[in-house]
Amino acid sequence: MSLKKFKPTSPGQRHKVVSDYSEVTASKPEKALTKGSSKSGGRNNSGKMTMRYIGGGHKRKYRIIDFKRNKYDIPAKVHSIEYDPNRSARIALLFYADGEKRYILAPDGLKVGQNVLSGSKASPELGNAMFLKDIPLGTIIHNIEMTPGKGGAIARSAGSFAQLNARDGKYAIIKLPSGEIRMVLITCIATIGSVSNSENSLQVSGKAGRKRWLGRRPRVRGVVMNPVDHPMGGGEGKSSGGHPRSRKGLPAKGYKTRSKTKSSNRFIIDRKKK
Repeated sequence: MSLKKFKPTSPGQRHKVVSDYSEVTASKPEKALTKGSSKSGGRNNSGKMTMRYIGGGHKRKYRIIDFKRNKYDIPAKVHSIEYDPNRSARIALLFYADGEKRYILAPDGLKVGQNVLSGSKASPELGNAMFLKDIPLGTIIHNIEMTPGKGGAIARSAGSFAQLNARDGKYAIIKLPSGEIRMVLITCIATIGSVSNSENSLQVSGKAGRKRWLGRRPRVRGVVMNPVDHPMGGGEGKSSGGHPRSRKGLPAKGYKTRSKTKSSNRFIIDRKKK
């Protein structure tokens, strides 16, 4: 992937930086692997707004992604690399030897025509899905399961990856993208490589309208609200707003919200770095 800049022919073009989509090889998705998706506009079933700053946006079709990679020992060929409006990463369409088609998250560097495999017979090559017990230590991985058979949940966004550091009994020790080190069962599956579209974070929208196309309405800072609307609102002139906190009064910027008695705390070896 590479980025594309524009000449400043208008204020919206001046700072715009977007992907050139050079790695995308198909313009339309596989129809059998898509389904309709509807927008709520942040409203619940009674029409009441429960989430602010949501609304509008371009119509999308949802692509059904195979996060489980549970077609074991059946080789698949990469037919195309595609754009997915529902996620920051690119997706790859696989044609399996038995005739089935599935979408997966495209690893960085995956090419059309390449073969991938999942299961215990797979080798630690780009795009292959393997059990954590079979992956060599130090390997870069993504789309990692937290519960065997449930499907990948860790390291799925553009450019993200984790690293398999060690194995201890029935657990693998993994360093997550946040810097956190935690234990995951060795019977869980992960995919070799990092997620595609690594330069996604370097894109600049250039204008407010592009945010509206993504379904995001304008967000208002708490310090510019009135005291009745936000704990940080009110004051004469440009007041700092007091201690940073949410609209509901919960402290922000350093206040830990994770429960001290959460059962999965025992799997975390080292917290993420600040």
